[in-house]
Amino acid sequence: MDTRIELAYIGLEIPDPSSLDVLFGEVVGLVAGTPTPSGASTWRDDDKAQRIIIEEGEANDARYLGFEVDAGDFDAAVERVRAAGFAISEGGADEAAARRVQRLARTTSPWGVEVELVTGLEQVGPFDSGSMPGGFLTEGVGFGHTVFATTNFDEADRFVTEALGMGQSDWLDMEIMEGVELHVRFYHCNARHHSIALARPPFDLPQVLHHIMVETREVDDVGAAFDRARSSGLAIANSLGRHDNDAMFSFYVVSPAGFQVEVGHGARLITANWDDNRAYDRMSRWGHEPLPS
Repeated sequence: MDTRIELAYIGLEIPDPSSLDVLFGEVVGLVAGTPTPSGASTWRDDDKAQRIIIEEGEANDARYLGFEVDAGDFDAAVERVRAAGFAISEGGADEAAARRVQRLARTTSPWGVEVELVTGLEQVGPFDSGSMPGGFLTEGVGFGHTVFATTNFDEADRFVTEALGMGQSDWLDMEIMEGVELHVRFYHCNARHHSIALARPPFDLPQVLHHIMVETREVDDVGAAFDRARSSGLAIANSLGRHDNDAMFSFYVVSPAGFQVEVGHGARLITANWDDNRAYDRMSRWGHEPLPS
């Protein structure tokens, strides 16, 4: 890992963007941002202008993912992608303005989602959420993490490590049912245990985005969000529990679009001499059991 980058934003294309309002606004406690010039709705979890961008469309999946790079490292980060054998091109002023950044370059990941390297994500003022009074942990580590499923797994791994310059934190190998194994690799690009993870499914799935994670500063805010999720009527994919590899205390709620949102607290941080890049054989130390609808 030579260049520190942060997960800046994720762009979703959903048939009915307003269907996510209750989940993001009332349950998770995000704050609505200013719509983009094209009318896409946006959500914030800190003082940045937009962290989740939701455009209307039929894909019902993630369409792009942004990573913020320090301005002085931008050209080197772009060249790293090109040197790894992936086409990348810099966007124009209008494209940068739409993302509320100073510079933008775009490539396509092996799992089909566009990846944008950006600098200078716009700040808009303090984050103030009545539902999430403690706020979210984002300073220096980005807005959270994302997990994608892809059958093009080896090339996706090469893209994340060689093109984006991330380091592998650890990996998960476990049997989820008789004869069906789950393999997930976790990657870091700053102190967050993983900013992106890749899962290898046995076949192509209708959505490549499995989940988005946001991390609270206060543990009680996770419990309060869990209560709101239960009251909302949204399905709980995994109830409260603690992961084994990153030690995150969290739960997962299913969005109306099908992907999940993890709300968590207290994950391990990557240290300068990280030496725990090893296999895990269970997702959680305890909990994270599905709840009946």
